[in-house]
Amino acid sequence: MDTDLTRPSSVAGADPIDTLPPSFRWGVATSSYQIEGAVAEDGRTPSIWDTFCRVPGAVHNGDHGDVACDHYHRMPQDVALIADLGLDTYRFSVAWPRVQPGGRGPANVAGLAFYDRLVDELLGRDVEPWVTLYHWDLPQELEDAGGWPNRDTAYRFADYAELVFAALGDRVRTWTTLNEPWCSAMLGYAYGDHAPGRRNLGDGIAAAHHLLLGHGLATRRLREAARSPIELGLTLNLSTADPETGSAADRDAARAADGLANRLYLDPVLRGEYPQDVVADLAAEGVRIPVEEGDLDVIATPIDVLGVNYYFGQLHSGVDEQGRDRDDDGKPVRRVVRRDLPRTAMDWEIVPESFTDLLVRLHRDYPGTPMVITENGAAFDDKPDADGFVNDDDRVGYLTEHLRAVARARAAGADVRGYFAWSLLDNFEWAYGYDKRFGIVRVDYDTQRRTPKRSALWYRDTVRRVRGQR
Repeated sequence: MDTDLTRPSSVAGADPIDTLPPSFRWGVATSSYQIEGAVAEDGRTPSIWDTFCRVPGAVHNGDHGDVACDHYHRMPQDVALIADLGLDTYRFSVAWPRVQPGGRGPANVAGLAFYDRLVDELLGRDVEPWVTLYHWDLPQELEDAGGWPNRDTAYRFADYAELVFAALGDRVRTWTTLNEPWCSAMLGYAYGDHAPGRRNLGDGIAAAHHLLLGHGLATRRLREAARSPIELGLTLNLSTADPETGSAADRDAARAADGLANRLYLDPVLRGEYPQDVVADLAAEGVRIPVEEGDLDVIATPIDVLGVNYYFGQLHSGVDEQGRDRDDDGKPVRRVVRRDLPRTAMDWEIVPESFTDLLVRLHRDYPGTPMVITENGAAFDDKPDADGFVNDDDRVGYLTEHLRAVARARAAGADVRGYFAWSLLDNFEWAYGYDKRFGIVRVDYDTQRRTPKRSALWYRDTVRRVRGQR
């Protein structure tokens, strides 16, 4: 493994990033299925992603996470990388089918032991562990029983959360219940792009509700079980939804997009209610949110931190290219407008100013909510040199401008307390397989050699500078 972090990266001059306070948290994030590998070792059973990867055409090039970054066997080296970058926090996820095979019953001691070793390794390197309990790897047996559209899965999740907390809660202070429930619900159950690959809007909305219910149930149980102060929260992938023009059709399209992507999750968690305009939009599609008595009280259980994942903003129109505001079925047109903007390898627009807008909006609409940026980063078509080093100026530019956006949001009053780059390592990028690289550390998948990219060195130097450790 190449851990040479001596190559300089230039950081000079006045910069909004320098206004970030000494207490600001700096970290990186990963997820279990994307990096661990070892999918059939030490009692782990299949997840929905193990199954989905075997569906012909579901994942680019037929890729899968069987080996991924082999983090399960190389964890101490990866923790050393984090420490060498001078970061204070590592956000990682626990693989549910590794800890509780099949999604029911007692904990798998061998599976839990990996995370026990990981936490100790991090603490031994003065890196704080930040646990995400669910980053999309639902045990396949629970999917066979109905998956997240089945209300019982929320209770199974709370049971699993208690098992992990019982093992790690004496050393882990910060806990995220769910990562990006929009992706789990909509990409997995409504649109079919992610595991388990269903395509039914009703299933997607039921999954969204039960994910949030599971979050609330787990939050209550962990709070009751805690014997020392802890921070509990969840992570949402959020974006801006702006109208292309001031027309009523465009404004309504932006409202609808914001409702389904953002407010459907923010409002029940932070206000204890679903947005009525979104409920009405869904009813027009023949879909009902399956709320039972007491659910919203559980979902609105107070949290200590909101994790914000941001990658891009979008512009919306309520008319099609022919100027019609209704489609052939008489439904309102809902269209994302493609702009002439720089893009990442994911074809995502690079809009750092929207990041500031989002954070200020969250501060305004949900006051008193502490936030941490739990993911932000970009995939680019990295070109390694003969030594495997990647001079990724495009990624450095992306991270620079987005950290400046965070600093500007803080200056406007947003209570943002930390930033975690996505991701530590190049890894399995879900339906894109290994085709897209988000890491600040390059992984050669043939040899598993790790090589910090220029972005990693820039990140290290930026953290040092802000902390006054020049």
